[in-house]
Amino acid sequence: MDRTPVIVGTGLSDYPVAPHLDGVQHHVQATQRALADAGIDKSTLDGYVGVGGSGGMMIDDAVTMAEYLRIDHRYIDGTMTGGSSFEFHVQHLAAAIREGLCDTAIVTYGSDQLSRMGRQLGTGGFQRPGQRVAGPIQYEAPYGNSLVGAYAMHAARHMHEFGTTSEQLAEIAVGVREYAMLNPHAMYRDPMTVDDVVSSRMIADPLHKLDCCAITDGGGAIIMTTAERARDLPQPPVYVLGAAGAQTHWNVSQQVDFTTSAGAKAGPVAFARAGLTPDDVDMLMFYDSFTITCLILLESLGFVPRGEGGPFIAEGHLKRGGRWPLNTDGGGLSSSHPGMRGIFLLIEAARQLRGQAGEAQVPDCQVALCAGSGGWLSCIGVAILGAEHP
Repeated sequence: MDRTPVIVGTGLSDYPVAPHLDGVQHHVQATQRALADAGIDKSTLDGYVGVGGSGGMMIDDAVTMAEYLRIDHRYIDGTMTGGSSFEFHVQHLAAAIREGLCDTAIVTYGSDQLSRMGRQLGTGGFQRPGQRVAGPIQYEAPYGNSLVGAYAMHAARHMHEFGTTSEQLAEIAVGVREYAMLNPHAMYRDPMTVDDVVSSRMIADPLHKLDCCAITDGGGAIIMTTAERARDLPQPPVYVLGAAGAQTHWNVSQQVDFTTSAGAKAGPVAFARAGLTPDDVDMLMFYDSFTITCLILLESLGFVPRGEGGPFIAEGHLKRGGRWPLNTDGGGLSSSHPGMRGIFLLIEAARQLRGQAGEAQVPDCQVALCAGSGGWLSCIGVAILGAEHP
């Protein structure tokens, strides 16, 4: 039996604004749509993987959602590494399917982050004013550091060491917006220029408002099974060619080097497992919580030498028609970012590899790389997906 792990179904819940759904309902709707896409019945699932998105409350963690969805599993995983959780999930599920720990499993996520704002405190693992501060972050909180402030420190250090400019970072946002304009569901679809980005309000120097991701609702699900079973299913299988993950820190005060990421560890392992190099990749799905996130992932994963990302991006290589088109669904910067976006990367990569991306389709897309980032560029998960198995 061919137990090569493949993705055979994907589903997105309503986004970017869905006040009619709560976080759990986003999980459910995405699950229903993924099952329909895969052409299978829920009763055939024997694996469940997920991570909660409802403000850190225990209402949509893995065990609770497995119960709610009534999935009779023999494999379950609730690994939580922030936005990169889902790339770690692909790595874990690929191994589980190969070893026979399960045959067909679903990964789900859902968040009503935008609709919930103002009704509850807390989102993900980040502190809000008035919350009790516990754990290692209590040693950072008195200094007033914020989520965007942590990424601003990365951008400032990269600019200091390598001469990276705000205009170069802005090119990332502009390129992603070009794809968002092709996505009727994207949060922001108006044309945007580099000048628009650098002229937008400063949020945390040197990051401007348009360097920062959207805040939305949304969720997603993917179904993974064996290549053997995929032969009887309606969608072209998307092969998991290689996957890996690594962590350098969690709290930003413990980060050693602000100009790189754990992608420098995870990337080479994922490429080795896939038997590929960056030159074999046709398109990129990077976690774009901020523009600087993409630049650091680009360099740390080996697509360009360290410190040379800024000029490379300014030449248009990540835009539509470029060497490595980036975030063809419009990304977190313009389309959707419901708190932990890593599952959106996998779903859009699958759409591209199936040749189902419409106007946004990357010509002859055979290999896609997904890189999720959790925390403050803390945990990086990498999944390399292919339209064919080598």
